[in-house]
Amino acid sequence: MLSDKTIIITGASSGIGAAAAKLFAANGASLVLAARRGELLETLTGEIRASGGRAAYLPGDVRNAGYAADLVDLAQSHFGGLDGAFNNAGVVGEMGPVPAMTEETWNEVIEVNLTSAFHAAKAQIPALQARGGGAIVFTSSFVGHTVGLPGMAAYAAAKAGLIGLTQVLAAEHGAENIRVNALLPGGTHTPMAGDDEAFHDFVKGLHALKRMAQPDEIARAAMFLLSDHASFVTGSTMLADGGNSISKV
Repeated sequence: MLSDKTIIITGASSGIGAAAAKLFAANGASLVLAARRGELLETLTGEIRASGGRAAYLPGDVRNAGYAADLVDLAQSHFGGLDGAFNNAGVVGEMGPVPAMTEETWNEVIEVNLTSAFHAAKAQIPALQARGGGAIVFTSSFVGHTVGLPGMAAYAAAKAGLIGLTQVLAAEHGAENIRVNALLPGGTHTPMAGDDEAFHDFVKGLHALKRMAQPDEIARAAMFLLSDHASFVTGSTMLADGGNSISKV
C-alpha cells in the first residue's frame, strides 16, 4: 500500500507509532522515525532493516521547530524526498480540574500535541509540494471531539485544535494534491494507557466493542489515510474508536 513512499512518523519509539513503523515498512514505505528516546528508535530501526525494510531515525523533541525541519531534511537526503507524515507524538499530561491545573502543564500539553503539528506542517508541506503532492495524518482523539473526560482539559483542547488545523490545511492545499486528515483513536493498549487493569476495564466499557484497540489496529487506519486508497479523503476526522462515540452503555 505504501510502496515507493517516504513517510515521517513521530512518536515512533513505542505504542501506535512503533506499530505504524513496522506496518508501513512491511508495506513498502521508507521511513524517517522520530521520538525523544533515541535508544528505542535505534532498536526499532535495526529491526526494520533486518527484516528488509528501509528506515532512518533522528531523536529529538517535536516542540522544536528545527527538529521538524531536520526530519524533512533527513527524508530528502536519505530517501530523495517526502511523500507523507504520520504526526503521532503526544502526551496526556498531568490530569486534574482546570482550577488546579498549572500553566506549566497546560503549556506542555498544548506544545507537544498541537504546536508541534504547526511546526510539522510548516516543514512538511513545502516538501510535499516539491514532490507534487502527498498526505499528512495527525493523531487527534475522541476526547475533545465526541467526549469531554474530566481532568483532561488541556489534552482535549489540543486534540480538538488538531481537527481545526487539519481542516484548514486540507482546504489550503487540496488543489496541490496534498491531503490532510485527522485520525481519532479510541482507547488503545499503549504505554500511555498505563497498566491499571481496573482503569482498562472502565475504558473498555466506553466502547461499543467493549474492548480497547491494539496499536496495530490504529496503525492500519493511519496507513489507509496515507495510502492512495484514500485518494479522495481529505479534511476528515476519521474515527477508529471502537464505537466509543456512539456508545452510551
